[in-house]
Amino acid sequence: MPIPSICWLVALVALAVLEAATVTLVSLWFALGALAALITSFFVNNIWIQFAVFLVVSLATLLVIRPLARRYVTPKQVATNADRAVGAEGVVTQAIDNRNAQGQVTVSGNVWTARADPEEPIPKGTLVRVLRIEGVKLIVTRAEQS
Repeated sequence: MPIPSICWLVALVALAVLEAATVTLVSLWFALGALAALITSFFVNNIWIQFAVFLVVSLATLLVIRPLARRYVTPKQVATNADRAVGAEGVVTQAIDNRNAQGQVTVSGNVWTARADPEEPIPKGTLVRVLRIEGVKLIVTRAEQS
């Protein structure tokens, strides 16, 4: 086996092992390029042609196959019920008092522990808007009445 073929084989194995270790679709494209260069090395002795085949195949697979692989490999993020609460309006069911660590709101039919931002008491029955979620508590502010 010629020396360039051995080098391409070593590169192929190293890149395949790297891809298996990381599983992030980083070196797969270069491993495919090394495979193409290895096959080319059996028919063409010119190292520059082999290197050109490596570059062309690596670039082509990177540009063509990577977006398709990303689409099918990357899981789609689905909003949870908690994520849907941010920006929603709710009603205070237990007066919110940050100093006494008290307060509950109902948002979309779910009861949550709540704290106010800014830190002002909010009486029961007040309409509030969810600003964010911190742990298991909703951080709310009074909703603007229209």
